[in-house]
Amino acid sequence: MHLTVNDANTYCYSGGKAFDPSKPTAVFIHGVLGDHSVWILQSRYLAHHGYNVLAVDLPGHCKSAGQAPSSVEEAADFIGALLDAADVRKAALIGHSWGSLIALEAAARLQDRVTHLVLVGTAHPMKVSPALLDASLKQPEKALTQINVFSRSTLAAPPSTLGPGTWVYGASLALGRRVLASNPTVNLFHRGFVACDSYRGGEAAMAALTCPVLFLLGEQDQMTPPKAAQGLIKAGKAAAKAVQVLSLPVGHHQMTEAPDDTLFAIRDFLRN
Repeated sequence: MHLTVNDANTYCYSGGKAFDPSKPTAVFIHGVLGDHSVWILQSRYLAHHGYNVLAVDLPGHCKSAGQAPSSVEEAADFIGALLDAADVRKAALIGHSWGSLIALEAAARLQDRVTHLVLVGTAHPMKVSPALLDASLKQPEKALTQINVFSRSTLAAPPSTLGPGTWVYGASLALGRRVLASNPTVNLFHRGFVACDSYRGGEAAMAALTCPVLFLLGEQDQMTPPKAAQGLIKAGKAAAKAVQVLSLPVGHHQMTEAPDDTLFAIRDFLRN
């Protein structure tokens, strides 16, 4: 599905279903060097079980034109513009890693337009080491290999991920290379990492939420360790927000390392 957002052609995977204004809408937001495909199981399931799905390629990424966001705030404004372009009055936002920060900031800005917020593999501040920031700029292939090691708790994901025999580590490397190559004018790796590392508005955004929020964390996550999400969780509870926390025994890529558990957690949360 293609939409014109901020005068740029924007791609959203719809799960193979036509948009139906009578159905609720779920927006999926990927992280650094990701695209819509990281949500393939979760987005397709929801599309075939009563939801409109907009699994977006962020601007300047893969199938979407436009200027790649240089900050969480800029990307959050894009999500608002995306809802306007799709003529969506209300939506649930689901984000992974960098996408979780984008979803959080967008939910705070959009207020009652957001019905549910799911933060997968989140942290605040989402610090990126200076060495990794430098490598993402000067040695992206080396940095890509590093984050794929740090992000995984297993090399053999469940069959429901992308089909039996899928090598998720190799598939993730291939995706990162493809996303990086999709924009010859901007280093999406470095720009995304800088955006993560620079964002400081998370606790204020939590206090401003008007919707329930689910934290979906990986117990073995080395990229965004569960303890790095505690500040957001405490901020939400202190502001009397409806906060749920669920931990899975996996690393940073919950969508492929625990695809069914991740799907069912999102599904059950959106039902409430």
